[in-house]
Amino acid sequence: MPNPVTITTQMMIGQPVSKVFEAFIDPEITSKFWFSASTGKLEQGHTVIWTWEKYQVSTKVTVTNIIANELIQIQWGEPSTTVDFKFEALNESQTYLTIHNYNIPLEGEELIAFIIDSTGGFTTVLDGLKAYLEHGLQLHLVQDKFPPF
Repeated sequence: MPNPVTITTQMMIGQPVSKVFEAFIDPEITSKFWFSASTGKLEQGHTVIWTWEKYQVSTKVTVTNIIANELIQIQWGEPSTTVDFKFEALNESQTYLTIHNYNIPLEGEELIAFIIDSTGGFTTVLDGLKAYLEHGLQLHLVQDKFPPF
């Protein structure tokens, strides 16, 4: 049974909510700040494969819920966990994005290692997203995070 731990990361992005939401739906945009390839756009009820080519790693992503400009919910990873991307329009040009990772079927030291990895990983994704959407910069944060360089 999953434990009650929820990992939360968040960031204000200086772009309209529709643009921030689309950055996660459309892999042509997402690949500029997170993974390197995807088998398709995120659609409710569909499964795609996200790939990080540098690391020769892929994961299955199943979209369980989408509410336009508000929520993307996925099941992903090994072990499989739930991730909610929540989008809140602060005004016409600012979005507050919160990422919750939960339903984590781990305990003890494995859970602690997962919390550290997930928190760091999603923080890196948010940093890259902000740089790309606000300034057009591809910082390659995810691909430069681990060796080989």
